[in-house]
Amino acid sequence: MNTYSLLKIAGFFIIPLIVVLVPIIIGQLYGVYRRKKEINMEPSSVGTVVATTFALLAFMLAFTFQIVSSRYDARKALLLDEVTNIRTTYLRSGLLPEPFRSTNKKLLVEYVDLRTDVATDYSKIDYAMSRSKEILDSLWDCAETLAQQDRSSEVYALFTQSVNDMFDSYNQRITMAFEYRIPAIIIWILLIIAFFSMLTLGYNFGISGKGSYRMNLLISIIFAVVMLLILVLDRPETGLAIPSPKPIFTLQSQLKNWQLTNDNQNKELENALK
Repeated sequence: MNTYSLLKIAGFFIIPLIVVLVPIIIGQLYGVYRRKKEINMEPSSVGTVVATTFALLAFMLAFTFQIVSSRYDARKALLLDEVTNIRTTYLRSGLLPEPFRSTNKKLLVEYVDLRTDVATDYSKIDYAMSRSKEILDSLWDCAETLAQQDRSSEVYALFTQSVNDMFDSYNQRITMAFEYRIPAIIIWILLIIAFFSMLTLGYNFGISGKGSYRMNLLISIIFAVVMLLILVLDRPETGLAIPSPKPIFTLQSQLKNWQLTNDNQNKELENALK
């Protein structure tokens, strides 16, 4: 994880912490001031306001978490679809004549290696995306060449379809991971509601004399942790909340075993021909 990612994660925690802690302290100080001026003040009405604002805050948190949770589930489903499409393309490449068969299989093994490299080191994402596009373009060039040779071949049509599915999986995965985000207006509204909710809570603490700075810090940390969870789920580039890469590692092992078996068979065939 690079320095930029660490700073981003720290910001995801510190900013919500400040948004909550500062208004609680301000509200509490003002509540203490009002309590000293009005000794017989009744905090019941303020408690009703606090309950209302916190109910709205809980609704907004649940609403926002549902958005990022559904997108996280979508990224998991896209990963499984991508693994299936890569495996299918590899198997259908075995039906192609040489040199397309060997070239495409090597490209697909490299494509999977790029995905596993990103899973272990997210700083390689830029190179992986660039090289992945080149590999997909090479596979499509192969499909076009084969189509020109025989447009009626069912095998070539199946290979073309599987390459097209790989393109779809790649574009959907990149879009879901790097372009779809929680709308900024939702984040701002959530922070504004949190600010005024904590302001009323601090004021209630102040006029009732039940608050403490340790309690204020605890509430702030809890809210900041929840916001951190929402934001890292929304931004998989942080590397903290990405779907399990186990399916792609399993595919990598499977393809390399198949590739090794094919190489051994080719060597045996060459030796037999000699």
